[in-house]
Amino acid sequence: MKVVTICGSMQFANEMQTISRTLAKDNGWCVLQCVYGIDPSKTSKEQFDLLKKEHLKRIDLSDAIYVVNINGYIGDSTKFEIEYAQKNKKEIIYHERVN
Repeated sequence: MKVVTICGSMQFANEMQTISRTLAKDNGWCVLQCVYGIDPSKTSKEQFDLLKKEHLKRIDLSDAIYVVNINGYIGDSTKFEIEYAQKNKKEIIYHERVN
């Protein structure tokens, strides 16, 4: 069973949740996801830093990352996650959907 972590911009949160369900249901993959629905106005820098570390730990636990890059968009945080995954010899899978 492949373990994958979903990576992508929070502007695609709804799509990432749908994609996660599909990958689990159709591929039988164990899908690790970020924490959705974080309100930046109610989150301290320390909390954001902890969330970032938690997400990198998900990548550590995964065989691959699944990058949701709708219309080719990959933001700075996702670029960092891709680089981190590459350095740690993780497979990179791109969703690449165009609307």
